[in-house]
Amino acid sequence: MGGGSWATALARLLMNNCETITWYMRRRDRIDDFIALRHNPVYLTGIPFDVERIFFTDDINQAVAESSTLLLAMPSPYFKSHIDKITLPLNDKNIITAIKGIVPDENRLVTDYMIERFGVKRENLLVVSGPCHAEEVALNHPSFLTIGCNDIAKGKNFGKMIESGNSRVILSDDVDGIEYAGVLKNVYAIGAGIIHGLKLGDNLLAMFVSNAAKEMARFLNTVDPRHRDITDSVYLGDLLVTAYSRFSRNHNFGSMIGRGYSVKSARMEMEQTAEGYYGTKCMHEINANYGVEMPILDAVYDILYRHSSPNYAITRLNSFFN
Repeated sequence: MGGGSWATALARLLMNNCETITWYMRRRDRIDDFIALRHNPVYLTGIPFDVERIFFTDDINQAVAESSTLLLAMPSPYFKSHIDKITLPLNDKNIITAIKGIVPDENRLVTDYMIERFGVKRENLLVVSGPCHAEEVALNHPSFLTIGCNDIAKGKNFGKMIESGNSRVILSDDVDGIEYAGVLKNVYAIGAGIIHGLKLGDNLLAMFVSNAAKEMARFLNTVDPRHRDITDSVYLGDLLVTAYSRFSRNHNFGSMIGRGYSVKSARMEMEQTAEGYYGTKCMHEINANYGVEMPILDAVYDILYRHSSPNYAITRLNSFFN
């Protein structure tokens, strides 16, 4: 479910192991162009698909009726507008979320929303995360995907559906931690991009990212205390690739702000959604209930939503770094 670059990359993996897939996209014109061109007309356009093995539909309930497993890969800001159109029961479906964001206006994880809104069983919920950029996954570059699940057997089964070639799968039972980390790394990537745009140097950027990892750990250990190693790939690895890579839309969004763009103009210039923009507000509001020390989150929030000077907000962080 979804028509962006991440959905396209995951569909590419599935096509290696599945005879057919059902693919829901919101826009009929995009589906028609996809079929005619034999590739996504907007995202990852160089990746060909065998469209005869794909059942396309712009009817989300038809997609649900046809499928026992739903893979959610739409941008988080548009998640509710899509998913709330579902009128069929989901309690017997396996739901896999590849959404790296909080449900808008709800400040809830996608898995929690699916449980509360649709009665999905927790053991039927899985999450898939990085570190993996859609562009590199689609090009069959070495990629490592982490599947978070309470039912490890289901995690293994889904892993077999997406593991092929250079794509490897790691299993974890830290579902909430993986979801929150997927949101926070986008926030921190915006901050890293701002430092890049301000030309403040690699030394500061390294301090920023290392302290972002510590901040992430503080938050995760507060909201869901358990044994986890923040240096695992799904936490630190995903943070690093999102903070540094030229493929990172959140880094690029932040870099534009650092170079002098207003937040509004940077959002207008972006061809794809920088989910960290929305995630920053959600995480700031969520943390108001927990009171975790999160100066980096607060600084990015001040820049994006309180019109603080990027240079001032980033420089002020120096007193918190260690």
